[in-house]
Amino acid sequence: MTESQVAPRSNLLVMVAAGGTGGHLFPAESLSAALAKRGVPTVLATDNRAAKYGEHFKSMVVVPSATFRGRDPISIIRSGATLTHGLVKAIMMVRSVKPSVVVGFGGYPSVPPVFAASLMKIPTVLHEQNAVMGRANRFLASRVSAIATGFAGVTDKDKSLAIKTTCIGNPLRPAVLAATGTPFAPIEPNGPLHMLVFGGSQGARIMADIVPPAVAKLQPHLQMRLKITQQVREEDMPRVREVYTRAQVTHEIAPFFTDLPARMAASHLVVSRSGAGTVAELSAIGRPSILVPLPHALDQDQAANAAVLEKAGGAIRILQKDFTPDRLATEIDGLAADPDRLATMAARAKGIGVLDAADRLADLVLKVARVAAQDRVD
Repeated sequence: MTESQVAPRSNLLVMVAAGGTGGHLFPAESLSAALAKRGVPTVLATDNRAAKYGEHFKSMVVVPSATFRGRDPISIIRSGATLTHGLVKAIMMVRSVKPSVVVGFGGYPSVPPVFAASLMKIPTVLHEQNAVMGRANRFLASRVSAIATGFAGVTDKDKSLAIKTTCIGNPLRPAVLAATGTPFAPIEPNGPLHMLVFGGSQGARIMADIVPPAVAKLQPHLQMRLKITQQVREEDMPRVREVYTRAQVTHEIAPFFTDLPARMAASHLVVSRSGAGTVAELSAIGRPSILVPLPHALDQDQAANAAVLEKAGGAIRILQKDFTPDRLATEIDGLAADPDRLATMAARAKGIGVLDAADRLADLVLKVARVAAQDRVD
């Protein structure tokens, strides 16, 4: 959608800027829903990748952006040129849309709109989902009016950022909020043990490499109890299915599950990566987990996210170098033999869940807009 097709102006209009992945767009979607309940319209600024996630936004504008992936001069020049183009377009877009406030959710597509707004003296807010601040948000942090975080302590080391930071939690999608009402199901002696496995929106190769061999190492009586739901890449499905079938383990595998929050709520144990959204959802729903942080992230954000849930007693964190079939089989065997521990982990995970983060963020955004409006009057 172009700038001219944006929803009509009202007293307030909030622009949300987010990278084109679910991890950034889902909290932006949640904020948009919370603002809509208050009669405040939003427009999404993102990149072309957002098409499959942006259907929940009535208005959307696309801004050119690029990630600095390569360190060679040519890659840097190309990325810089794309971001410069994005900034010029963002200035024109912000001037046309006239938002009351711009909210950035991270990812490089959020940089041009938030940076443009700061140049034009329009109030700005950042939301950082992870336990450590990402590169895009770090670049913007000193320029914005306020910072909201999903975890405590993210900006504590920088006083200039800490004084404008509020920990509000990570906004949750409606499907996740609906799943929070499902209590953790008691595990009967020798009864079924429901295990959910995923590694991202399309599943992760590491899960296909490690989880089936680990399950194959379990004793037959435990294999008979397992009910496994696993996200598996299309090319990995034959080999994963073969292992589970040979072990006579009940399983459902697919490249993608549209109802993942409900499946999480139906589980006794979750094995997954530890993106900010996943950790927030595990906490809100209250499910025990084995978390394997993505090892190559520059900021090691997933390791920090998993550490929060591990410290609370709701998760077991295994670094990828230690994530072997033997280690995973040992953990599954121990948890299956101790249902009280699983129940305790579920309760401790839920103990740090934040269900009203979207409303808290909406409050902060509207407060920033009101303060800016009052300053203009004064």
